[in-house]
Amino acid sequence: MNRLKVVVLYGGRSVEREVSRVSARTIVAALDRAKYDVLPLAVSEDGRFLSAADSAKLLAEGPVPDRLRRAEPSTQALVPVEISPGRADVVFPIIHGTTGEDGTLQGFLDFLGLPYVGAGVTGSAIGMDKAVFKALLASAGIPTPRSVVVRPQDRGERARHLAASLPPPPLFVKPATGGSSVGVVKVADLDSLDQALAEAFRYDDRALIEEGIDARELECAVLGDDEPRASVPGEVVPGHEFYDYDDKYRDDKAKLLIPAPVSEAISQEVRGLAVDAFRLCGLSGMARVDFFLERATDRVLVNELNTLPGFTAISMYPKLWEASGLPLPALLDELIRLAVARKKKRDRLLRKPPAELA
Repeated sequence: MNRLKVVVLYGGRSVEREVSRVSARTIVAALDRAKYDVLPLAVSEDGRFLSAADSAKLLAEGPVPDRLRRAEPSTQALVPVEISPGRADVVFPIIHGTTGEDGTLQGFLDFLGLPYVGAGVTGSAIGMDKAVFKALLASAGIPTPRSVVVRPQDRGERARHLAASLPPPPLFVKPATGGSSVGVVKVADLDSLDQALAEAFRYDDRALIEEGIDARELECAVLGDDEPRASVPGEVVPGHEFYDYDDKYRDDKAKLLIPAPVSEAISQEVRGLAVDAFRLCGLSGMARVDFFLERATDRVLVNELNTLPGFTAISMYPKLWEASGLPLPALLDELIRLAVARKKKRDRLLRKPPAELA
């Protein structure tokens, strides 16, 4: 059997590029070399592809670099030969954040005609945009925390007026796009709103002000395409006041409980809602769906959805599937199989215009 040529794309322009590098390292190490020829390929922080040699070196570096190196413009083609048509069988894009999981990269790969792991353009864009995602949830009757969208010109009295439509503080302010809790601020009173919005607007030109829920944080992994299935749910017990970037990747104080210590009824509700959200957004491949379990009522609310979840040592997505009986190498096999099958299915769609009318 011929080995598939798998290109693992990592790095990128977003603030999550270091998380991407660590995820790529995990994936490259776990892919079965009897089945795959694996090539890591990095995108620098200025949006250019590094050479294959530099990409491999960067992936192997131990200390966390201050930033990914910049590519030399004179030596880089717009489309690297490694992902030119016919050179790669499948791409595993693990570029988190803006331009990596918001549909931008997916559109580029679609244009090149390459199979790739994960959601397509539309699903990726929905998953990244919290305002759009929450609006879809509300339209489908799926419970989610209440929120309002604000823009830079709304800061001040208008932002406080919009926030007044929500339950009293605490509130959370977050960029409308992005991940890993970057730019998220907990607000204890409306007088602190402008400062929190200023932080969110460093990362996006829209922000969400969201009601605070006194809740446990649950996560569920989804895998599939036409018939997606959900993993056992897990629980994150933050080491900080809430599960922020430092808590996730730097301080190592958060606890991950897998499976989550919840009743069977709540576990089934979480799994069902995770699949519902996955289908609602038209996703394929994988997603991690994050939930709140309200302490006072046991009410389950969908919080966010991540279409390219992390694959670091502490990432919930692979851990949840391992606890569900699917170890990492088998999980990667299934994600690659789904990517290839999805491309074949899309290739069967008609590309020719209708026959001319007589």
